[in-house]
Amino acid sequence: MVALAVAAALALIPSATRAQSVNPSTPIEAPKPHPDAPAPPETADPAQSVAPAPAPAAPSVKERFLVGKFPDKPSLPPAWSIPVEPLGFTAPGAIYLGSRNSLASLDFLDENHLLFTFRVPGLLRRDTVNGQDSDEHERQIRAVVLTLPQGTVEAETLWTLHDTARYLWMLKNGHFLLRDRNNLLMGDATLVLKPFLDFPGSLLWLELDPAQKFIVTNSREPVAERQKPGLVPSPSTASARVTSDEDSDAAEGGHPEMVVRILRRESGEVMLVSRARSTVHLPINSIGYLENLRGRGTQWVLNLSYFTGGTKMLASVDSACEPDDNFVSEQEILVTGCGPGGETKLMAMSTEGRTLWVSQAPSTEIWPQLTVAPNGSRLAWATLDVNHAVNSYAPIGAEDVKEQSVTVFDAASGDIALVTPLAPILDVGGNVAISPSGRRVAVINAGAIQVFELPPPPPLPVSVDNHPGK
Repeated sequence: MVALAVAAALALIPSATRAQSVNPSTPIEAPKPHPDAPAPPETADPAQSVAPAPAPAAPSVKERFLVGKFPDKPSLPPAWSIPVEPLGFTAPGAIYLGSRNSLASLDFLDENHLLFTFRVPGLLRRDTVNGQDSDEHERQIRAVVLTLPQGTVEAETLWTLHDTARYLWMLKNGHFLLRDRNNLLMGDATLVLKPFLDFPGSLLWLELDPAQKFIVTNSREPVAERQKPGLVPSPSTASARVTSDEDSDAAEGGHPEMVVRILRRESGEVMLVSRARSTVHLPINSIGYLENLRGRGTQWVLNLSYFTGGTKMLASVDSACEPDDNFVSEQEILVTGCGPGGETKLMAMSTEGRTLWVSQAPSTEIWPQLTVAPNGSRLAWATLDVNHAVNSYAPIGAEDVKEQSVTVFDAASGDIALVTPLAPILDVGGNVAISPSGRRVAVINAGAIQVFELPPPPPLPVSVDNHPGK
């Protein structure tokens, strides 16, 4: 039911005209749907069996198998290496492996500037005024802006954050978003932070569409108490939502729930508010969003639903698990599925449903992390490399993890541009970055930030007609 609510609300995005600038000191509010908004598209029930979409006619597709041998050095020599120890970075201890803590982030501000942030080890601070210890999840994050190729520190600062999840997302204009508790802040190369959005509950996660017009957020917020008869309703806040069948049960139990929002990035205008039992990954671009519809057996149908109404079945995907979909660019989608033996299957396709390339990774490469160039021209696929296939009968321990490595693909062709180990191991990523042009890749490896110069990437596929009926 949550999926149906999301589908219905998303159809209103192009017609919502009440732009709302968000005051950082007040909770964000959801606008009312425009009276002239088009009817929402009909969304298939994922529980029903769906006939596989017809396979689109396409030229021969490149299919390759990633080598199972763990790389002991980069496939290309780095153009520059910037030692990280003088910056204050120390490798996290083995105790952090598997904890899924976000311990560092590496990003390009532009072609010649890197933003490197990392946790600074230290004791918990004590509040000398109130005589209390700080939050057990509080941590200090050091941020430095580095100039290439010398690695000169242009700006530096220290941030205090209050949980261990991912905290930084890079924007295309040299700015970035920093998440802390209920707040979303915006910064740039000066490392000066400005309030951007304030949420009624803890902000857990966010993602952006390729053009960065929209932000999808997941936050944890208590269920609002039911209004008693005769009371004047409270002012409309971000707790206004598209309801689902699960809301009544949650309200009676008083448990917090996840809240999914879609906002316009430039204005902070809220386009959708919906409640869900768990965090929601909603892959969107500027014209629509993706759904996986269950077919027969291990078949899944990848469906593109347009914000203006209507849907299009792009392809039938064979996967032993529900595929994970991501827009690499406005015109390209990366579908990550599972083979019967636990191997990972990658399939890149255009928004017209044409398969561009296919790749398969061995079952000894687990916990993939995806990094995409801002222009969508290259993508990096980082994994933990273990010494045996992982399944319910053969779990892994820290001693089974041999290394972390990354494979950099040309998004248009699937050709491999770079393979390199990553050290130390950061199991939730943050140790790979691709420059705005896709020509430079930076990684944390062997005690340094290694920067690689790559040849120009091939041009991306161009979609001529994205909407049926045009």
